[in-house]
This record gives sequence, C-alpha cells and structure tokens, in this order.
Amino acid sequence: MGLIRPDRRAVLLGLAATGLAGRASAEDVTDLDWRDLLPADDQSLPGSLAGLLPHDESSLAARQPMSTGMRTDWNGQIVRLSGFIVPIDYKGTGVTAFILVPYVGACVHVPPPPANQLVFVTTGTPYESAGLFEAVTVTGMFGTASTSTQLAEIGYALSAEDIRPYRA
Repeated sequence: MGLIRPDRRAVLLGLAATGLAGRASAEDVTDLDWRDLLPADDQSLPGSLAGLLPHDESSLAARQPMSTGMRTDWNGQIVRLSGFIVPIDYKGTGVTAFILVPYVGACVHVPPPPANQLVFVTTGTPYESAGLFEAVTVTGMFGTASTSTQLAEIGYALSAEDIRPYRA
C-alpha cells in the first residue's frame, strides 16, 4: 500500500525478521494497556467515539491531536498489547505491517489518537487478518519510534513475534 517510507519499512521489517522476541520466556513478557503508553503526568485517554465523521470529510490525519510525549520504560523489552488492526502492508493475503490502535475506527473512520496512543507493528510472518479493525493481542519487541504514515504520526513500534485474535 506504500503508506510508510521505504527506508523505515525496511528497518522495521528487518527487526521483525530477526525474531529477537523468540528468545523471551513467558515470564519475561510485560503486559501493557493503552494508559501505560501515556507519560506519567498525562492521565487522560484520548478519543471519544461520539464525533463520528462522514467519510467525505477532510483528512482525518490532519485532525490528530498533539502527543504529550512518549514513554521509554519498555524500550527493548518484550511486551504484550491488545488493540485493533489498521492494515498498512500485505504479503499475499497476510498483513505484514499495521497500526495497532486502542479503539475501533481510529485512523480510518474517526481522527487518530495522539502518536503516544498508536503502535506501528511489523511481522516477518504475515498475519491472516479477519478484516479491518480485527481485535488482536500482539507480543514482541517494543520501543519508541517516530513513524509517519498517510494516516497518522505514530510514536511506538513493535516487532511482533506473536499475533493472536483477542480473547477477553
């Protein structure tokens, strides 16, 4: 789909292909939720779904709120985070890069949340997604990484070793 610069895509896909996350045991995985990605002094969670916009409105990316900063606490660690898929790149029918978002519709039907509430996920093994906005749990190497796409500015990256459908 070409929504991300080719040089950034190569770096992120290279990280995914290394399989660094495979060396971690289950007890080495840190479970995160979206509030964990906000700076310590920011207790708000962005985005109310009350303001759904018609599809013909101006660019939703232009309405992205400014981020209040990134957290570096989990840089280089194996984390597990659940959210919704916004596909970016495919290999065959499998998704190889996507934005993990905290709520349905983010980046496509409603303005994206701030960069500190978006995670750019890459995987060396294409994930056969059930469709746009599938709820998943992703486990892999995590870090801050400023990424710019046509949909939004993204503050974090995750090199996925494991992507599973979300189970409550």
